[in-house]
Amino acid sequence: MVRFDPGFRETLGDLFAWRRDVRRFRSDPVDEAVFQRCLALAMLSPSVGNSQPWRFVRVADPARRGAVTASFERCNDAAAETYECERREAYTRLKLAGLREAPIHLAVLCDEKTTNGFGLGRATMPEMLRYSVVTAVHTFWLAARAHGLGVGWVSIIEPDCVASHLDVPASWRLVAYLCVGYPVEEHDDPELVRHGWQERDETASVLLER
Repeated sequence: MVRFDPGFRETLGDLFAWRRDVRRFRSDPVDEAVFQRCLALAMLSPSVGNSQPWRFVRVADPARRGAVTASFERCNDAAAETYECERREAYTRLKLAGLREAPIHLAVLCDEKTTNGFGLGRATMPEMLRYSVVTAVHTFWLAARAHGLGVGWVSIIEPDCVASHLDVPASWRLVAYLCVGYPVEEHDDPELVRHGWQERDETASVLLER
């Protein structure tokens, strides 16, 4: 049995704190062995019924990457229009994606027709397949951070449009589009806090007793 000492637990807490979303990347290529190691660790994630529904697509083709970037720009412009006055100005000052700089674009999709697991655990909650993919995203993210890489999750995109440009099976649904690379700067606080969008709510209770 593996036992984790206090030093490991303290370092693990540091990893969680320094995991932060990254939008500013250096252009240096990512070592392939490091990237593959992070993917291998992501495969250790839990999944409903052992379904392992995650599908990773490294997007290297410039035209496909350009289509994703164009989708982000459309959605980002539309999102800015939903705010008014100072809040809109604050929004437009934020850097919300590193799509042009990141050396790796990684799409993470859910195979919603997978036969792995024989449907166990998802008859009443079919969304558990996508939740399982999210666990793989988070595991990859922590592994990347532990290896000195930064990850940024780009959600301001059109999922169906992006998936169509990836030429994947129709049953694969986009869950996450990640930018991966070495960060220009590193911080243990969220970028949205650092740039004045919103402070973290440290007072809200997240645990209810019933």
